[in-house]
Amino acid sequence: MKSDPQSARAYRVDDHQPGGGFSADALSGLAASPKRLPSKYFYDARGSGLFERICEQPEYYPTRTELSIMRDHVGSIAAALGPEVRLVEYGSGSGLKTRLLLRHLESPVAYVPVEISRNALAASVAALGREFPRIQMLPVCADFTQPIKLPRAARAPRQTVVYFPGSTLGNFAPDDALRLLRQMRDEAGQGGGTLDGGVLIGIDLVKDKAALEAAYNDAAGVTAEFTLNLLVRLNRELGAHFDLAGFRHRARWHPLAERIETHIVSRREQDVHIGSRTFHFAEGEAMLVEYSCKYTLQGFARFAARAGLRVASVWTDPARQFSLQWLVCD
Repeated sequence: MKSDPQSARAYRVDDHQPGGGFSADALSGLAASPKRLPSKYFYDARGSGLFERICEQPEYYPTRTELSIMRDHVGSIAAALGPEVRLVEYGSGSGLKTRLLLRHLESPVAYVPVEISRNALAASVAALGREFPRIQMLPVCADFTQPIKLPRAARAPRQTVVYFPGSTLGNFAPDDALRLLRQMRDEAGQGGGTLDGGVLIGIDLVKDKAALEAAYNDAAGVTAEFTLNLLVRLNRELGAHFDLAGFRHRARWHPLAERIETHIVSRREQDVHIGSRTFHFAEGEAMLVEYSCKYTLQGFARFAARAGLRVASVWTDPARQFSLQWLVCD
């Protein structure tokens, strides 16, 4: 990697986290019909650790497949992005794929991770900062689904690239996914560069039902533990009284919608108390906690076009299970 000669500085985290969001979203979601909770709240410290374990399960193909695509094609990916980019990543995760990309980019100007978990953000940036001391690190603790003003680099970039790996776009309902793509397009187009930038995004592809359902129902039960940890968090942070033995994880493929839908299902009729409020669950009642939408290559190209983005390059694994796509501002 060719890096900028600017020396590293101490990392100041821009904090855009509003107070009370979890409580308000949880109470409104539990009161809704049907009940639902946002998947972004999976990622407390324990949830983030459990997700790292999910990525290691043999049934869960997305992480290892995307990483293999990166390893096989990182040279051409870096060439497509070009030199002197300001790399904005939505979600910092473990940094494995980011590290590989930063090694091959030519003279990257700055790295701007936007992550809802302060602990995950701090760990990721500390590790990347040690490995890439000449790249300016500008961490932001925020919910990237909300409008935020991201920091500018000390040196003007040639263009801004929004990096969104891991098929996370699939966790959003179509209208929300479109809104997020438009937000990325705006950030890439107005990121302070001399050229309009683009979006490098991981997109999981439609495949057979058995492979999809196995990925979200691993034999070791890690995904189930991850899902039910949301109830643990509600108990800990909001003083809720969920009996974990009274609920189970369920993930099913819905072919017409082309998505996995994950629910927390009540095993019996029961009431759950949070403060002065009571929420009733019927036996078998399912509370939606996550979408995992899949796309065809042609379908995603049409979808991205609605956000003002054009697919310029696509990289896939040999089995075409997963794709990494370079979208440019149209």
